[in-house]
Amino acid sequence: MTQKIAALISFLAIFAFVASSAVTHAGGLEIGAMAENFTLPDTDGKTRTLDELKGKNGTVVVWLSAQCPVVKGYKDRINEIAAEYQAKGINFIGINSNSTEDLNWVKSNIGEYGYKFPVLIDKSNALADKWGATVTPEVFYFNAKNILIYHGAIDNDRSGKTVTEAYLKSAFDATLSGKPVTKTKANAFGCTIKRVAE
Repeated sequence: MTQKIAALISFLAIFAFVASSAVTHAGGLEIGAMAENFTLPDTDGKTRTLDELKGKNGTVVVWLSAQCPVVKGYKDRINEIAAEYQAKGINFIGINSNSTEDLNWVKSNIGEYGYKFPVLIDKSNALADKWGATVTPEVFYFNAKNILIYHGAIDNDRSGKTVTEAYLKSAFDATLSGKPVTKTKANAFGCTIKRVAE
């Protein structure tokens, strides 16, 4: 009986940590909206802006976490996609909004996971709240004019073994070919962002 209770508690803890973005915060950036320039520090304390970091053919802002197992499962895909498409003028910007992850942990995680793009610290969750980001990983893809054209999951398989819909790459390929993005939203899944007030 004790083992069953322990197993149930463990399951509920995992379920609470790994969630879907169906649980949303008020507001949020809608498809077709323009992203305003923002200013956040990187892990070295240097002030960075969207206008400075955006790509000539578009920009991806991806919410990350040092402790989320779903992000860990996606790290290689994120790095591969970033390397492939940054060469085509689409820049990546990482955001960490988790109040439970200190700066040293985040810096160590960047080295461990091998991110080659800047990761900014949204300490007060201001950007996450403004845009409506709820989980990690979660992506916002903007065109060259900073218009949001895709929001949600990177693909449809967290394991990476049976991906049948590569949402983000499909959006990239469409815009780089001068075509409209046909799927502009897909529910992001992952670990809930640990906000300051939570």
